[in-house]
Amino acid sequence: MTLAVLIVAAGRGTRAGGDLPKQWQALAGARVIDHTLARFRALPDVGPICVVLHPDDMGLLGDAVIKAVGSATRDASVRAGLAALAGRGVTRVLVHDAARPCVPLAVIHAVIAALDDGPAAAPAIPVTDALWRGDAGRVTGMQDRVGLYRAQTPQGFHYDALVAAHATHAGGAADDVEVARAAGLDVTIVPGHEDNLKITLPADFARADRILRGAMDIRLGNGFDVHRFCAGDHVWLCGVKVPHTAGLDGHSDADVGLHALADAIYGALAMGDIGRHFPPSDPQWKGAESHIFLRHAADMARDMGFMISNVDCTLICERPKITPHASAMRDAVAAILGIAATRVSVKATTSERLGFTGREEGIAALTTACLVKS
Repeated sequence: MTLAVLIVAAGRGTRAGGDLPKQWQALAGARVIDHTLARFRALPDVGPICVVLHPDDMGLLGDAVIKAVGSATRDASVRAGLAALAGRGVTRVLVHDAARPCVPLAVIHAVIAALDDGPAAAPAIPVTDALWRGDAGRVTGMQDRVGLYRAQTPQGFHYDALVAAHATHAGGAADDVEVARAAGLDVTIVPGHEDNLKITLPADFARADRILRGAMDIRLGNGFDVHRFCAGDHVWLCGVKVPHTAGLDGHSDADVGLHALADAIYGALAMGDIGRHFPPSDPQWKGAESHIFLRHAADMARDMGFMISNVDCTLICERPKITPHASAMRDAVAAILGIAATRVSVKATTSERLGFTGREEGIAALTTACLVKS
């Protein structure tokens, strides 16, 4: 399964006020659209992300996302985004409003899970207020609220089913649920959330700011580790066995990259370091494979409610050469952490023949981990 995200951001949003369309306005230290993208980039298995933009806005986002040119109507913009995702192996797609930057990750996960049992799903909140009909500023009648919901996004679909539904729709739909239902697709309702507001009016910015500053918990942690060379014919680095003229000395398998990554996660959680959880004085960890330590750190992060947004590892050595193995190392770290390989960076540098790494006495690793809770 390949899950894609389609962000609709081509509108002008004039009711929100300001000199820029609402998705480009500042909010809680970033732009509205930056917060929206961050929510979906925090998903562990997200595939391509496509943002549908107004022609005047194509230069306002970097190349980390697929960009499509939007149209004057929402359904036409979604069709443009679906076309941009064609041929990329997408099986499921989430369609989301750029102006909903506060969507909780729990809502996103509920939509994704519901697609296991049906072709379409969307979050909504039951209407609980009394409903009136009115004209010229006066109440003219009542409206029964039983069975009524306030629709939200992301709205999730099996990709091929949504493409086919749009191909047969006459246009003018309020959202993709309307398009799906017109094509006869069953749409599962999952619980929405009051924080998942759509910025529409000037006052909505203040509310979204309070939600973002109060709800999202972003943690950064650093890790550093060193192991000296010893007799041997290989070293373990970031979960990969690399042939070498020496080994690395350590109580476990001495994987300096995985040790530093574990320390970065423990540090972000304020939970000490690897030695606190796996004391070298404990004989049971003699010769242990280091993926045990990193997976423990990742599991602890999830148990505390955090998602691993990304990790970065720099290996410092003259030899062995890291570049030929970097891709395999990324894949190994991603598998241990349970995140996409696109969220893992493994790179290397030398110390210009200076210090213990320059003298080829050992290898060092410097790492960073970013954890997000919302």
